[in-house]
Amino acid sequence: MKKVEKDKLLTALYCRLSVDDVKEVNEEKRKKELESNSITNQKQILEEYCQKNGIVNYRFFVDDGISGTTFDRPGFLKMEEMIENGEIGTVIVKDLSRFGRDHIYSGYYPQIKYPSLGVNFIALQENVDVEKDVGTEMMPVHNIFNEWYARQTSKKIRAVWQNKRDRGERVSASVPFGYKKAKKDPQWYIDEPAAEIVRYIFKLATEGLGPMKIANRLREEKIITPTEYYCSIERRTSNPRPVDPYDWQQTTVKHILDNRQYTGCTVNGKSSIVSYKVHKSIEYDESEWQIIPNTQEPIIDEETFNIVHQMRQGRRRNTATGRSSMFSGLVFCGDCGAKMYYCASKSIKENQDFFRCSAYKENRGTCSIHFIRNVVLEDLVLETVKSVAKYISEYEPVFLYLYAKNHKLAAAKEMRNAKLKLEQAKKRVGELDKLIKSVFEQHILGTLSEESYRTMIADYEKEQREVKQFILESETEVQTAKQESTDLKEFLATIRKCTDITELTPTLVNTLIKKIEIFNSVVGADGKKHVPITIHFRAAGIITIPDEKEIIATIEEIRNNPSNVA
Repeated sequence: MKKVEKDKLLTALYCRLSVDDVKEVNEEKRKKELESNSITNQKQILEEYCQKNGIVNYRFFVDDGISGTTFDRPGFLKMEEMIENGEIGTVIVKDLSRFGRDHIYSGYYPQIKYPSLGVNFIALQENVDVEKDVGTEMMPVHNIFNEWYARQTSKKIRAVWQNKRDRGERVSASVPFGYKKAKKDPQWYIDEPAAEIVRYIFKLATEGLGPMKIANRLREEKIITPTEYYCSIERRTSNPRPVDPYDWQQTTVKHILDNRQYTGCTVNGKSSIVSYKVHKSIEYDESEWQIIPNTQEPIIDEETFNIVHQMRQGRRRNTATGRSSMFSGLVFCGDCGAKMYYCASKSIKENQDFFRCSAYKENRGTCSIHFIRNVVLEDLVLETVKSVAKYISEYEPVFLYLYAKNHKLAAAKEMRNAKLKLEQAKKRVGELDKLIKSVFEQHILGTLSEESYRTMIADYEKEQREVKQFILESETEVQTAKQESTDLKEFLATIRKCTDITELTPTLVNTLIKKIEIFNSVVGADGKKHVPITIHFRAAGIITIPDEKEIIATIEEIRNNPSNVA
């Protein structure tokens, strides 16, 4: 550090405020602490100190909204840079908690690093002046209590979040693009102009476009980005207004396509942080998420989301030619189960593009080639869709009867029983609330011993947690059963329109078809090679069209047992 006279060096007035510092359950205390620790209040106190002590060469360094448990803060790092360059001679803070809440670093900087660089440290509230050796003996104690406060606050916040999750409430404060909410109202409402953009993005995805291609399309069509939309309606956003209002990014589109909450549910527990000190995010597996159905009006129906989700899991591989197939991501080897890759090159014509098993690898893999041309697959799928559409249009009761029989759908009686158990469970939660309150009152009045109180409370709370978990799982099961019924109705509505189609479209393929299996070629009775395929339809599975004799027999079964028609 350059040797400069102390009075000519800059005095750093450091201010910090974090929401975590004032997240208390007690609202009155929270408001008082907000006022006491506000940046404005800190600046006023520090400036008054400078005026009383004749300090004129000072500068504020501010970190607003950043936790004291980390020292990776922009204002603090800028101050450190200037300290190391020899530009600052004194650092003053309102109190030690404003400097930080990690007792190791909160002691290292003022008592080791700063003195070695000739920099003094002053904390007004604790009357600390390191250069004069005033108040330094109690600094470690203050710093430990400040860290303890951060730890306890973190525990309280986590407990509140966990309690909300246990009650099936939303814990995230962020509202996705496409929704809005009023002040002091936790409910989400559809923001129609933004929701239209979300629907369009999902429509493009069902047509087979990936996030990058969708982003390019949105740019070309001059559709404004979420940040630009928020700025245009003067809605608060953490991002600065973009220079190009149509500059859609692949990551933005991906984030929208991955957000299950557009189906009207709430998703809790997607991520967390390592600890109150380490703010690194931990992403949890989808199987660990808590999904609460029907918490807001859906923008995207469940079927569309599932179609897009499955398509994204079977991501399309780009070819050097730029050509693509509407079946990419849907085609699998019927023998080994591996994906089949779409192959195109400049050396072959477009009508020669083909699919082959990814496990083939030029006879070095674990499977044979399982070759099929894309145009042949188009013809086979088109013919199958038309045949299924004709069958369902003419014999829908037969299809529904066989569907119910083959898929072992739950009978209406079972669904009624499930709903009854669900209502009983909800009633039991209310009863347990009353019992817990009663036990607590008896304990306070002294009519129940401490040991009995603890035992009964533990038992009731355990049962309450179990019943709430049962309710959550049962609601999901009932919703899934309802969704299966809805999906089948939507499938039937779509397939009925396909009797006279002349060509397939990506949207139609992705709406109707879940998976296509290609089997090794076989020699038919005509002496020619044929490639067997199996199509798995969404909601309906594999549809085998019965012959005339089977249809007549099924119609007779329906007459004798009409209640089995789905």
